[in-house]
Amino acid sequence: MLLTITTTHRPASDLGYLLHKHPDKMQSFPVSVGKAHVFYPESTEERCTVALQLDIDPISLVRSVRGGGRQKLLEHYVNDRPYVASSFLSVALNKVFRSAFAGACSGKQELADAEIPLEMAIYSIPCRGDANLLKRLFEPLGYEVEAQQVALDVKFPDWGQSVYFNVRLRADKRLRDLLHHAYVLIPVLDKEKHYWVGDAEIEKLLRHGKEWLATHPEKDLIASRYLKSRRSLARDALAQLNGEESVPAEHKTGSSEEALEKPIRLNDQRIEAILEVVKQCTPASVLD
Repeated sequence: MLLTITTTHRPASDLGYLLHKHPDKMQSFPVSVGKAHVFYPESTEERCTVALQLDIDPISLVRSVRGGGRQKLLEHYVNDRPYVASSFLSVALNKVFRSAFAGACSGKQELADAEIPLEMAIYSIPCRGDANLLKRLFEPLGYEVEAQQVALDVKFPDWGQSVYFNVRLRADKRLRDLLHHAYVLIPVLDKEKHYWVGDAEIEKLLRHGKEWLATHPEKDLIASRYLKSRRSLARDALAQLNGEESVPAEHKTGSSEEALEKPIRLNDQRIEAILEVVKQCTPASVLD
């Protein structure tokens, strides 16, 4: 999976300062089931582009799954996870560009605080459920959205279009705002996450969306899809976003992104589904 960020702010090579990654070096970083590579396809005074390429090992991805029982289904090995923009990419973005997420730039802080022309390209990003969702999510944030839908197979045009898009987002933004928007909205578009979604995800959503989510016209949809359609979590997130209650202490544990990359376990999903039904029934007591 591939994501690029380009600027024409002069000198454009200052993008390296903002990201704390030197344009003349290629760097690699370990992630949970592969590696993230950072490099600059171009770096001049007029235009600079940084690329984040995520190399997911499909076999390691299967072996990292817990609670799947002794039988390994074929779809564990044959799926789109290693190749599409997903929550893997969001986690890698935050890990590799952590200082840029915080808006910190030693020696050029005024540049980090300034809105500069930026273009983000995201390749093979799923847009599940609504082809117009890309514009509904990004245009209210001030982006010009250019989306090209990918055919299922160019050799068989009768098969129609896939759910995957190549997307370009353009706007004058602070770099940290662009990164926070992408971090939240990539898994919202995909409607999937590669780790268990629990209470800690509320804190992450509020942290990355604190400056923009409350006024977004699609905030209900964003909260629901970011939290894997778990209604109780979405309700809590929206309530806290609206200032109805403070973030509980247990949500402020400061868990690292790596600690939150826990694989989804089928038994946990069953228990959560049962608890949701029990809460809706509001029983006087529960036998088992």
